[in-house]
Amino acid sequence: MSTFQTYLFGFIVLIIGLGAAAYLLGVPETWIAVGVVILIGLGIMSASSFGGGGGGGGPPRDTGVR
Repeated sequence: MSTFQTYLFGFIVLIIGLGAAAYLLGVPETWIAVGVVILIGLGIMSASSFGGGGGGGGPPRDTGVR
């Protein structure tokens, strides 16, 4: 399992756990849904920075092959 898959799995478990806790505390379902949407947005933002991407962050490296 890759690091990203582990991160994604853990984040999903976190969202489910927080939603269940909010439900047990009597939070209205509308606010639980709002919280889930916000957490998903935060997960997407952090996953995109976590992945690193391939978008040219500097000069190309010299591989030594000519």
